[in-house]
Amino acid sequence: MFPLDSVVRSGVYTDSMQAERSLTISRLARLGGVNLETVRYYEREGLIPKPPRARAGYRVFPQDAARRLRFIKRAQELGFSLTEIRELLSLRPSRDRTKVRAHAQAKIANIDQKIQTLHAMKNVLGSLIDRCDRCGPMGDCPILESLDREQTT
Repeated sequence: MFPLDSVVRSGVYTDSMQAERSLTISRLARLGGVNLETVRYYEREGLIPKPPRARAGYRVFPQDAARRLRFIKRAQELGFSLTEIRELLSLRPSRDRTKVRAHAQAKIANIDQKIQTLHAMKNVLGSLIDRCDRCGPMGDCPILESLDREQTT
């Protein structure tokens, strides 16, 4: 959970203090480069802790929430799933670099496997396209026949 100052914990929370020390959901979304629904989703998924609410009822996010949101977004850009991101976030307080490194190495292995799969897909499609150039009527199209065929593996 994000550390809150003693004023927030005591419940004495004026509008000027909120403006100086916290973010509305719209401002947080803007700073994080995401939309409002994404912030709400991350909150529901536990990636962003539920913030306290102002007297008026709206969410009051701490300044650190924007940093956390950018972390999540960047990790997604690197291919990490939300489950993996949750694990990375849980490692942050322990500062256990070996576990973080292991997660990154596992992600690289996963990416390498995806690259191999994509190359195989590309080769199959290229072969079908080559065969298509030499085919006759549409009923004999090797691409359509291949897609229609049941796999025997």
